[in-house]
Amino acid sequence: MLNNPQVDVADLLAQAAAMVPTDVVNEAGATVADVREYLDHDEWEVALDLLADLDTSWRPPTAWWDLLIDSAELMWLSDAAAWCRWGRWESIHGIVRAELRLLSPAEGGRRTPIPGKGILRPLWDVGRRTAAGNPDLLVARIWVESAPALPPGATGSVRLGPLSPPLWRHLQPGMPITMHEGRPTVGTSTIIETSNAR
Repeated sequence: MLNNPQVDVADLLAQAAAMVPTDVVNEAGATVADVREYLDHDEWEVALDLLADLDTSWRPPTAWWDLLIDSAELMWLSDAAAWCRWGRWESIHGIVRAELRLLSPAEGGRRTPIPGKGILRPLWDVGRRTAAGNPDLLVARIWVESAPALPPGATGSVRLGPLSPPLWRHLQPGMPITMHEGRPTVGTSTIIETSNAR
């Protein structure tokens, strides 16, 4: 789509808005009608932000996320494009959210913050065991919600992007999992939301 000069940001966002069910409302009370109002006033960046925030009350298809990604890239909004790529991945593979507490350096934890945009790929103990009975640690990316980073010793909500999603399907809200860098535990967390793949 990006190579088609006939397609512009307003068209892409209008197509995405047309795909959102009219009864979808985000946590702030915004709806697709609000998105259309911003589009009518050429407030494309605000419309994109609102659209990307409407993903919480329905399961958008990947084509919807593709429209948002293309729009963000045309507007040179790299953070918005990164979030939309993450949302697209979750639409395919499912959602895993957790409340993560990083251990402080005094407790043997990290000395640097976790960057918030899905860059870090630590190991996780999700309850699986090897044939020898040892923890079978699995890799997952981290997206820190509502903050640019999570500092050592802090607690915050995170989204996890497992490299092997089927091995995480048993997780349910309330279950504990631990974060590792190597074998030592560097964070403890509780699952707060899960959803299966499409």
